[in-house]
Amino acid sequence: MIAPKEWFGEWFDSPYYHILYKNRDHHEAEHFIDHLIKYLPINPEDNVLDLACGKGRHAIYLHKSGYDVTGIDLSPDSIAFANRFTRRFGDEKLNFFVHDMRNVFAIEEFDHVLNIFTSFGYFEKAGENKMAIQAASKALKPGGKFVIDFFNTQKVIENLIPYERKTIEGIEFIIEKKVEGGFISKYISFHDNGKDYRFQEKVKSITQSDFLKYFEAAQLKVIDFFGDYHLNNFDPHTSERMIFITQK
Repeated sequence: MIAPKEWFGEWFDSPYYHILYKNRDHHEAEHFIDHLIKYLPINPEDNVLDLACGKGRHAIYLHKSGYDVTGIDLSPDSIAFANRFTRRFGDEKLNFFVHDMRNVFAIEEFDHVLNIFTSFGYFEKAGENKMAIQAASKALKPGGKFVIDFFNTQKVIENLIPYERKTIEGIEFIIEKKVEGGFISKYISFHDNGKDYRFQEKVKSITQSDFLKYFEAAQLKVIDFFGDYHLNNFDPHTSERMIFITQK
């Protein structure tokens, strides 16, 4: 018997996921990566792992900036799309693989591991998040840095919009959000081509203290903590992000 897909395996492989989020701010993402390159710093000879890379837009931007980058993601469709760019660039400094972040991908191969734009917290069991952090740590060389960028859970919950409608490419998406069972859940309903669809997103409501426990278990030391993509200080009520800079 084939086990059902986890929600992220089903939703991230759907073309509707990419329609709903087509207007994400690519300039903001690149601006953040530029800040990270200078802050860490990422040197020309460094190897970078983009953890949960999706279709590879961040990995591709890093590669264009001159770095050796590997992207891994659970979605075969996303990795197939990203691999179009490996053929286009035709060198060995950009690679993509289908891989579950809960499992160890490499041992001490990377100078930097990046998990950015809330590409974390999808798993049902808290222990699986811990496993993913430990796997990321194992991929780092001694002294290497792991960066994780997660939404500011406290602010998200305090400002949750329970219901909204968005029309994109002629499709009306009905979006309902709620906090339930330790997760921030989003239900996405719509009708297209004679069919009704309903998908779910759910992200674990991980707190700052939760992350600190994960890092300690993975032998990662927090060396800095920021609240936005400009690397400003964190404020629990006003900051959009929780950006942890950790070192092995």
